[in-house]
Amino acid sequence: MKLPSLRATAIAAVVLLGVGYALAFFYAPNDANQGFIQKVFYLHVPLAICALTGFIVAAVFAILHLRSGDAKYDARSYVAIHISVIFGVAVLITGAIWARASWGKWWVWQEPTLVSFLIVFLLYCTYYPLRYAIADRDRQARYASVFAIMAGAFVPLNFIAVRLANTLVHPRVFATSEGGLPPKMCLTFGVCIAGMALLWVTLVRFELAAKAARGRLRRLRRALEGGDAIAGGGSRIAPAVPTATSRP
Repeated sequence: MKLPSLRATAIAAVVLLGVGYALAFFYAPNDANQGFIQKVFYLHVPLAICALTGFIVAAVFAILHLRSGDAKYDARSYVAIHISVIFGVAVLITGAIWARASWGKWWVWQEPTLVSFLIVFLLYCTYYPLRYAIADRDRQARYASVFAIMAGAFVPLNFIAVRLANTLVHPRVFATSEGGLPPKMCLTFGVCIAGMALLWVTLVRFELAAKAARGRLRRLRRALEGGDAIAGGGSRIAPAVPTATSRP
């Protein structure tokens, strides 16, 4: 099945996000306890869900890489982690803003949800030094894939452990004795998370396409200079993207 073009995916993401945040500001009611500041929920939580899901997607690509040895899966795993780490930075920033407005503190160390996400984020930040420390590209890809699989397995285990924790400052809004989110909030959240997921997919596809284009340009430059194109050439830390993945 042919995927939609990158342009179509980007337009769909922009439209969904625009609709979602229009609903957040003009349709969804203010929270009874937190008031207007609760609107950051529609940005913070979709970012967190997409970041954590992206880490799991990276683990799936890493498994495919180890099974097939195909470099395109290593590239996809790398880019999925890269974009998810960027989303993770946004999660921490928006979470700190929300915490400051709601709790009067930028950070609460006693809150398992905050600390657990920070642990996952820092864990994936070590992915880049791992790749950079290995010069051989084949070993680099294999070790990075093993790391992505182990770290990806840690994500749901960490989430379950947090949900079982007794002490929680974070509100639970999806499954509560009061019935969870009101319908207007639930609809708004659904649109926002769909738009954020499409944004994640768009950024992943854009980075893969950009890496493939740089690889083709590098090979063309070497050919024009009379040198042989070096297979797998590129950044020492970032995997080379095969031409076939220019439209992932």
